[in-house]
Amino acid sequence: MALAVCLLFDRRTDRLLRALWGRLEELGVPTLQTHTHGRHVPHLSLAVLREWDHDRVMKAVQPLLSDRPVDLFFDALGTFRRGRAWLAPAVGVEVLQLQAAVVSALEATDAELHRHYQPGQWVPHCTVAPRVPLVALPVLAAAVYDVLPLEATADRAALIDSGTGQMWPL
Repeated sequence: MALAVCLLFDRRTDRLLRALWGRLEELGVPTLQTHTHGRHVPHLSLAVLREWDHDRVMKAVQPLLSDRPVDLFFDALGTFRRGRAWLAPAVGVEVLQLQAAVVSALEATDAELHRHYQPGQWVPHCTVAPRVPLVALPVLAAAVYDVLPLEATADRAALIDSGTGQMWPL
């Protein structure tokens, strides 16, 4: 179980990403739509915590993330080890600075940050499918490139418990 500090997308972007999930599911590629508890939402994680004090985390990041829309441009597909497939956004210095500020605020709460979210190691991404077998990559890529490029806006933020899907808006 982990707690993620996430940027969430506006209605248009959310609808387009959920439609992509649905298309992939129709093609036999499991996505976040059906993964684990089934309560996943399209998002971009700025930080993921392994240990935390919820109230301290909420107070630390709230001022950094309220009412700050972030424009993103997705034009590539990426994969991590073990088959996680994701959309790769072009990010400007603003997003990198925001992520670093979030991490700094979290470190002040004594939360344990997942190592992949350290500034300089963080790879911005929007997960599409959590476990894609190699044989399904061509199907996934064809479906993804049918919707890319995608101009997206993240217009709000939340803390999300990955184990349950519970969300606390920021």
